[in-house]
Amino acid sequence: MWHDKTISVILPTYREKDSIAACINAFDKLGIVDDIIVINNNAEPGTSEEVAGTAAREILETRQGYGAAIARGLSEATTDLVCVCEPDGTFEPRDLFKLLAFTAECDFVVGSRTVSNFIWDGANMGLFLRWGNWAVAKFIEVLYNTAYLSDVGCTFRVMSWERARDISDLHRTSGSAFGLEMLLLAVIRRARIVQVPVNYYPRVGESSVTGHLGKTIRLGSQMMAMVVRYRLRARRIRSTGRGA
Repeated sequence: MWHDKTISVILPTYREKDSIAACINAFDKLGIVDDIIVINNNAEPGTSEEVAGTAAREILETRQGYGAAIARGLSEATTDLVCVCEPDGTFEPRDLFKLLAFTAECDFVVGSRTVSNFIWDGANMGLFLRWGNWAVAKFIEVLYNTAYLSDVGCTFRVMSWERARDISDLHRTSGSAFGLEMLLLAVIRRARIVQVPVNYYPRVGESSVTGHLGKTIRLGSQMMAMVVRYRLRARRIRSTGRGA
């Protein structure tokens, strides 16, 4: 628990067999996490065996996609606070304390990987990804008049249970752009949002998205289109609770 609030951590897995056990154990050793939920999204063979030897509980989600996995995790979480993270070795579980420090005032706390002091050698955050994330973030700031943002792709986040339920009910995306959709829905639904720098390390293994330039460019284009589409429908989403 954290200040009398229970905490769950959602870890989606697809190609993280070699890093997931270490990630789970690191979160467990923090001594504040009440529930670690691994969403097996048709993960590579051997993943379940790695999870079985840890404190996590595993749930199978056969609909393929990051969004499908996270949405399933959000629907399964029952704690006061819900953390979302990647179990690929890129994030430092101890940074959860940084994010939690702002949960008394904010119900949606997002990490940022664009602060150079926290990007470690070998991390997949070159100029293209770094400036691409920054550009989309600033585009959102202008269109939605939000708080300061610099990274829309960071998947290390903490939110209230109520915010998690709201996003789970409204989301429409099942793929890699779900992280952005979460942010947009939180902005439109007037969440109290703050961004906090987190450490970013080299990934264990290859990403199914950002490891390929072509896929990264396509994802970036989809993200920009989503920002515009949701802005055009923001009034309806805010007033009726219906997604875009």
